Parts: sequence; structure tokens; C-alpha cells
Amino acid sequence: MKPFFSGLICLLLVFSCKTEKNETPITEEKKEQTIAEKIANAHGFENWKNVEEVKFTFKVDRDTIKGKGRSWIWNPKQDNVTMRAGETTVTYNRSQMDSTHISADRGFINDKYWLLVPFQLVWDTSATISKPQKAESPVAKEQLDMITILYANQGGYTPGDAYDIYYDDNYMIKEWVFRKGNSVEPTLTNTFENYIDYNGIKIATDHKKDGGSVDLNFTEVRITLSELNYGIAVGPCN
Repeated sequence: MKPFFSGLICLLLVFSCKTEKNETPITEEKKEQTIAEKIANAHGFENWKNVEEVKFTFKVDRDTIKGKGRSWIWNPKQDNVTMRAGETTVTYNRSQMDSTHISADRGFINDKYWLLVPFQLVWDTSATISKPQKAESPVAKEQLDMITILYANQGGYTPGDAYDIYYDDNYMIKEWVFRKGNSVEPTLTNTFENYIDYNGIKIATDHKKDGGSVDLNFTEVRITLSELNYGIAVGPCN
């Protein structure tokens, strides 16, 4: 009988060890967010997955002269785009473009980039992003963090361009410098002002050029979320 009881005790010990092992909680190591992800998330990137439609008008006002602008409707999940500019209306799908859509699509890429640059930092995976450093912002002369996003010399509508992006301690973009073709001298310097929260997506609706005479701005902005989980919500959240 001794061997039987010894074997039984061994089995119970093995079972006990396995049970204890299974009860040990498994902790997953959290991956540190990149600077690009921190900036994107500060501007509401976690809500982008619920966006069904984006509407906005891109305008450039010079002194007292108000620009007429270009109006856009974009369905990001299908990548359908409609542009209205003056008497012209163009509708196309970005995966099925032909040569007649190139001009409109150039305008769309430009205007969308201004609208959603914090998200472009994570969307544009082919671009390189520098390590952050402290720098004086060109317009307000504030000490801010700065990164540079540099695009490859091939592909896209403006290859080789660079943007110096200045952001605060909350990872909100305050200013940027556009350098065409990665030139040493700035091509364009603008502020990021008048942030408005559109259903969790935070957008700077004014971009003033150094000196203040030129205001690149967005009007008639609407962000529509998925009806399945959120219902229809289109206006800014005050």
C-alpha cells in the first residue's frame, strides 16, 4: 500500500503546483508611446476610429479680404471625397482616381494635412521624426518642445518636405514651420490657435502667419461619428 499512497501524494503535489501556477496573474508590459502617438492622442486620435464623415471649408484670409475657400466632404472609411470650390464640384474615390482628379486631390491632401496634422504624424509611416528638443518658437518666442517630420525624397505630391512642429507640455501643437524640400530657411511659419473640440477631435481652426496679416482658417467643420455606437453628432462640443 505504501507505493500507492506515495504516488497519490505526488499527484496531489503536482496538481497543487499547477493550480498555483495558473492562478499567477499575467501582467503585460505596457509599450511606451512615441512622441507622435502622444501628440496625436492629445488631439483625440483615439476617437478617430469612430469617425464616419468629415466636413470642412479651408480658407485663407488676407487682412480684410476674406477668402472664398474650398469645401470638402470626406468619408475616411471608404475614402470618398467631394470638393466644392466656386461653381466646381468634384467627387471621387481616392483608390480609383484618374488624371482628372489629380488637381482636386492635391488640394484635398494639402487642406486635410492642415486640418489633421497631429494625426498625420502617426499615419505617415514613411516619414522620419526627429527626437524632441527644447527650442524657441518662431512666432510667440516661447520655450517649447520641437520635433521635425521629414518626408522621403520620392512619392507623394511634395517629396522631401520638412515640418518643425512646436508643442507644449500637454502635447498640443502651438506653432509650426514648413520648409519646402527640407530647405534651411523657413518657407512658411504659422500658429495653431482657437482649438475647438469636435466630438473628441481637437482641431486648431486658425493658423496665423507671423505678423498676423494672413489667417489660414477652417469654417463649417463637422465631424460625424458612427451611428452604431454614438448616434449622429456633428457640431463642436462647447
